Amino acid sequence: MVTKRTIFLVMFLAGFISFLTVDWAEAGWVSGYYRRDGTYVSPHYRSNPDGNPYNNYSYPGNYNPNTGRITPGDPNRYLDRYYDRSDRSPYYNPYYNPSYTFPRW
Repeated sequence: MVTKRTIFLVMFLAGFISFLTVDWAEAGWVSGYYRRDGTYVSPHYRSNPDGNPYNNYSYPGNYNPNTGRITPGDPNRYLDRYYDRSDRSPYYNPYYNPSYTFPRW
């Protein structure tokens, strides 16, 4: 006989397993590597990437639970590096594509 407690336990475990597989799918350990400019990046933990620079541990002013510290730095320089727009104008739009041509109807 299936009890309410058994049904609850099965549903709880299914929800917990789906939480682990969905929310932590991309999170985890990143091995050390060299960037194109020769800078070495030490091994570290990362969160699930979502394309939002403001909720990253490395964004200045955010708390990093892995180090236990607030990340120092200038948010504008961080965003310049994040969008790789160091040599571009301050009005750079990462979604603008100058080679796009509108279709003729």
